[in-house]
Amino acid sequence: MASQDSGQNYNVRLVGAIAGMGSGQSMDTFDTVKARIQCAPPGTYKGAWDCLMMTVRNESVFALYKGATPPAVGWAAIDAVLLGSLHNYRLILSRSGLTEPIPGSSRTRLSMFGHGVAGLMAGCTSAIVAHPIELLKVKLQLQTQRSVADRQFKGPIDAARQVIKAHGIQGMWRGLPSSVALRSSFFWFFLSVEGLMRAFSRLDGTPTEMSTGFKTFCSGGLSSFTFWFFGIPADNVKNRIMGRPLDAPRISALRVAEDIYRNLGWRGFYRGLAPCFLRAFPVNASALFVYEGLMRGLKAEKARCLRPPFGQSHSVDLSTTSRLSVVYGIEVSSLRECRIGISNSDILEGSR
Repeated sequence: MASQDSGQNYNVRLVGAIAGMGSGQSMDTFDTVKARIQCAPPGTYKGAWDCLMMTVRNESVFALYKGATPPAVGWAAIDAVLLGSLHNYRLILSRSGLTEPIPGSSRTRLSMFGHGVAGLMAGCTSAIVAHPIELLKVKLQLQTQRSVADRQFKGPIDAARQVIKAHGIQGMWRGLPSSVALRSSFFWFFLSVEGLMRAFSRLDGTPTEMSTGFKTFCSGGLSSFTFWFFGIPADNVKNRIMGRPLDAPRISALRVAEDIYRNLGWRGFYRGLAPCFLRAFPVNASALFVYEGLMRGLKAEKARCLRPPFGQSHSVDLSTTSRLSVVYGIEVSSLRECRIGISNSDILEGSR
């Protein structure tokens, strides 16, 4: 059993890494615009479009890809940690009883709130990996010099070297609480994904029925809007901390938030939201689509075991049209209908 679990966990991390490859690259131009709008002094740009045009006019179109190297290398690791830990947190929460009955069935599944909590914990876990990568990315994005020779940071390796020289290795994680605050918004993302998947499933058997892949694609894209709506204030704080000069004194996230509110009001916390929304749907829809598709293809998430309360028995129906969804449900195919009655032992726990 231990070897099976370790092999399954490896598959989950592998799938997460593959899903992460390119997800941070496909719309990186919007991320550069977002970072500059957030960190520039008030009045520098009239808006996202003005920032885009000024960047291209003064630095060339390639300037939009400043800072693209760190996510190109690191996004696979970030998503491997995020999605791998998400899988494990879902299993832990389902075994801890954070479940709800499936309507019309004797089975149970992870509750909507459980999906949100699993997303929150996975997001906070992934912040440890994401923060230093984001730090290097922002340092490079905020350089407005056209020539490489005129820039303080010649590339991600040089940026890392200078940060470590100035602040020590711990400097790579300076401002970590702001990243944790941002990535805690995965609570809303995965809560929304589950809610949308359930809503789309109600269309099954109707003329507007959606395929599993299309449900996943739409759920991932639409849920990204909830992530950024709740996460953009923390993102503003995080990027301002990361964009500070190396010789600037250390500053807390709370102090940065106070400065934003004092100078720009509550609207200052939502600077860069438009580029986020433009970038969010295709990036997150594609990443979740790839992740879920590979999970199904590799059978990385198989039936698991959960011990029921003493003295209770359970029956599980498996058929080509049923959804086995203790965690959040998968379409079970190539299985004949069967009933399994178990008392004081393990019951099948399905996970998508």
